Amino acid sequence: MTEPVAAIDCGSNSTRLLIVGPNGTTLTRLMRVTRLSEGVDASGALTSAALERTWAVLGEYRQEMERRGVSEGLLAATSAVRDASNAEHFLERASAISGVEARVLSGDEEAAYTYAGATADLDADERRTLVLDIGGGSTEMALRLDGSLASFSMQLGCVRVTERALGSGVVSTETERFARAMIEGELDRAFAAVTAFTTVVGHVRLVGVAGTVATLAQMDAGIKHYDRDVVHHRRLSLETVRRWRVRLAGEDPEERMAHPGMVRGREDVLHAGLLVLEMAMERLGVDEVISSENDILDGMAAALVGR
Repeated sequence: MTEPVAAIDCGSNSTRLLIVGPNGTTLTRLMRVTRLSEGVDASGALTSAALERTWAVLGEYRQEMERRGVSEGLLAATSAVRDASNAEHFLERASAISGVEARVLSGDEEAAYTYAGATADLDADERRTLVLDIGGGSTEMALRLDGSLASFSMQLGCVRVTERALGSGVVSTETERFARAMIEGELDRAFAAVTAFTTVVGHVRLVGVAGTVATLAQMDAGIKHYDRDVVHHRRLSLETVRRWRVRLAGEDPEERMAHPGMVRGREDVLHAGLLVLEMAMERLGVDEVISSENDILDGMAAALVGR
């Protein structure tokens, strides 16, 4: 590969772009909140408004890709599109706008790319590393054990839990109980399906990727503007996760926006993502999570460069 390549992640809550040079050097990294999954859980289809928001951002990304001289790329769609009846319509239009191949990743593919990206620059550790990717519509758990990757995709995400259980405003005792039961059920499914998860409980390094963990890291640091060096590999305790989750649950979305580090577009769903994170940490028996800004995009880009 002698020219830049591009990886695009059309997630449930955000649409992101990573352009790297032939040596793997990052040239561009962009993120826009597009909420592609809005209403999918209830209707089973991507809404016109969500499609238009996402396509508009892909048009912007196409201009940046052309400016950088991108020669090859991949657009990956995940949970929102996997669950949508009009997925093919979205993929065809997304490919035409972006100028690169567009396809839906399976949960296993998503986990593999994410694990590769999130662990590439980690320090050595005697413990196994489990990567937790809390998206808008799904949450992937991935663990490399005995040379193979064990993964599971749960039907949980900050948008899905918000729409189905918690709601976007102040959380009541009843809605929290409903959300906890929903999350507990999916964790039960994950641990029953992948016995490897059980074998590392209490002795595993947990790495968290995507917007829920990144936004929490930014808020924990108290920085108003994104600083990758501050967020990347920041360690967040279970007590910190729980404290912020409780605080946000007692506020409405606009009150949450007053916290330095809160990202516009996440104020109505972050508390749901933090509940997923908190309960996953409790189930795994860990007292901290490491935030990683390297994720599925980095894994996809590395694969493109290595072709």
